[in-house]
Amino acid sequence: MMSKSAVQSTSYDMVIKQNVVKKRKSLVKQICYQLGITILMFLNLLPLLIALSSSLRTPDNMTNPLNLFSQFSLESYKNAFERMHFLQALMNSVLLTGVSVIVVVIFTSMAAYPVARMNTRLSKFLYIFFLAGLVVPSQMVIIPIVKTFNALSIPSGQLTSIIMFITCSIPFSSFLYSGFIKSSVPIEIEESALLDGAGLFRRFWQIVFPLLLPVTVSVVITQGVWIWNDYFFNMIFINKADLTPLPLAMLGFMGDQTNPTAWNVLFAACFLCALPLLVIFAFLQKFFIKGLAVGSVKG
Repeated sequence: MMSKSAVQSTSYDMVIKQNVVKKRKSLVKQICYQLGITILMFLNLLPLLIALSSSLRTPDNMTNPLNLFSQFSLESYKNAFERMHFLQALMNSVLLTGVSVIVVVIFTSMAAYPVARMNTRLSKFLYIFFLAGLVVPSQMVIIPIVKTFNALSIPSGQLTSIIMFITCSIPFSSFLYSGFIKSSVPIEIEESALLDGAGLFRRFWQIVFPLLLPVTVSVVITQGVWIWNDYFFNMIFINKADLTPLPLAMLGFMGDQTNPTAWNVLFAACFLCALPLLVIFAFLQKFFIKGLAVGSVKG
């Protein structure tokens, strides 16, 4: 018969072997996960790398695009900058995006404040009413909208595009603001200000609104990126060349049967259009992630 110490030693060895086996299985799983994520990331980045490589070629270099970074030239970027009138189109995009985002931030934050603070049937109805705007795509109702603008004698142009951008941004922005106010803005601060004699507008603009910085940055980025890249509304309502924003300016690079598309120049134009957004996102990334995560906790 085995002694008690020998039995304990055998049991201890078995436990160690089991732990080693578990660690090996865990390591294999982690390696498989990391390998799968790497492959997926590579597949997602491959089209972007091909576009970047093609944009760094001369316009007449139409060799195999899979030969990545076989040439380094800024001629396609220069061609795209001149043909699309980049500075003028950039100012038009800044105007459309800036005005729309500022109005959205002001009005949706004010609208979400009472919805988040009041616990009544009306506030619940308004919250659901705002969310209902996320269900219906704007493209489905564009014909009656155009007829309404014509009936109201509102001329097509940047104003009509801005109106559409603001209208379509209200539901999602209100959802973020109301969720953030419920979860991250303590009502005790407002009660203290009320005792000090602060009115409603003063409490909101001087106390509540500064605390909404993370979710405001999220609204600016989510809605700003969509408005900046929008093609649909601009194509419908803007019909003058001097009012053309960046997405419409790239239409000039699309060819036809007699004039093939200059893909290298088109890719260069795409990166020129995306460059301002990348710069802004680099500075606001921390606030964007925090506001989007916290603002979606409650609703």
